Amino acid sequence: MKKLLYVFILFTISMAAQNPVFTHVFTADPSPHVWPDDDRLWVYTSHDEPGSNNHYGMTGYHAFSTTDLVNWTDHGRILHLENVDWAESHAWAMDAAFYRGKYYLIYCMKETGIGLFRTGIARSDKPEGPFTDLGYVKGVEFGQDPALFIDDDGTPYLYWGHDRKCFAAELNEDLMSIKPETYVDLTKQLTHVFEGPWVHKRNGKYYLTYPGLTPRRWPEKMFYAVAEKPLGPYEFKGCFIDDFEGQSGTNHGGVVNYKGKDIMFYHSAWLSGGLSETRSTMADYLNYDKEGNIIPIIPSKKGLGIAKHTKATIKVEAESGFAAGGNLYNVIVDDWIKDFSGNGYVTNFDNPYDHVSMLVQVAKAGTYRFIVRYASPNGDSNHDVLINSHQYREFKFPKSETFREIDFGEVELKSGDNLIRVLKRNWKPSKGVFAIDYIKLEQIIETK
Repeated sequence: MKKLLYVFILFTISMAAQNPVFTHVFTADPSPHVWPDDDRLWVYTSHDEPGSNNHYGMTGYHAFSTTDLVNWTDHGRILHLENVDWAESHAWAMDAAFYRGKYYLIYCMKETGIGLFRTGIARSDKPEGPFTDLGYVKGVEFGQDPALFIDDDGTPYLYWGHDRKCFAAELNEDLMSIKPETYVDLTKQLTHVFEGPWVHKRNGKYYLTYPGLTPRRWPEKMFYAVAEKPLGPYEFKGCFIDDFEGQSGTNHGGVVNYKGKDIMFYHSAWLSGGLSETRSTMADYLNYDKEGNIIPIIPSKKGLGIAKHTKATIKVEAESGFAAGGNLYNVIVDDWIKDFSGNGYVTNFDNPYDHVSMLVQVAKAGTYRFIVRYASPNGDSNHDVLINSHQYREFKFPKSETFREIDFGEVELKSGDNLIRVLKRNWKPSKGVFAIDYIKLEQIIETK
């Protein structure tokens, strides 16, 4: 057995093509964005549990980033149902926004005791989160599948839709309530609309894309409409993603312009082999004709076609703790050792069973290479690692005054949730500071 620790996770995977985009974890409802002064493309998704046969067990969200559309970082869980006091279930589709210097996650969950969908708002200082819930938007009834569009002048608009209906309104400056006088019902303007609105702007026009049924016939197709103003009126244009082999019963997604090209992110059931409740993110370039009409997309394994394979990296910082599905037990977050990643590092492993644990989510069981970034300025340090309560042998961290990576070899992960814990188990006095910055878990793939 090899050793292990848990804090930042890197996960590398090869695939035969660029669709699905992520093959290490089940994802749906992708929300793509490019943030100011950031050369990365960000995609925020909901998460499907492996083996699920329904959508009711969806409980959290992930964030992904890339600079080349080939190598991706999965930043792990960024918000979960257990982090939202007012909600009881149904962590369905979400969106994200950069607004007045902060990053926001806009999501839907069902309110405790009522069972009514609400549109929640969470905030973070960093695009990768974790995000802290602020409550739900007032004035939005049955706020399923929210999308937040910030116009060029900084005005925020909220869109939401469910069960053949779609609504929109301007938000107040704090994003916590709509301006009632701006509320519009867009349903009759959006032929076949069912749910999941998304707005992007091109050449001064507003494109509203959405999944719909024709009529009440599953699976969903993707349609769009165009307007001169963000709240309409919208002119229906047509279908741009029709039925395709391996599609999910649902579809949902958004458009982003990255490095001069529009890209449509959506989802399918390709990774699970056709199971509509375990979905996977897809991406294709979005092109237009001379009149600005969207040219239909025909999904293919080639996808963006930039490289033969894509790679994904799961990255979860040690200090994220409970917000990322883990725990900090009798340890603290500090920042005096420089060159750390994220918001700090975890330290003060002074007493027996002091530990840090974090959650790693994967679609399928596999073997991974385990790498830890740590610092131990005062000498060698020994710690135990547990993976899903299975004890690996003691890990030895050589003296290092600065943060460095150490490769501990291979470990096994199961399909679904994996809890990785690093702890001090002996009664020997600590030799001084021991700090964990992050870990990497690189998937080992056999090639023929």
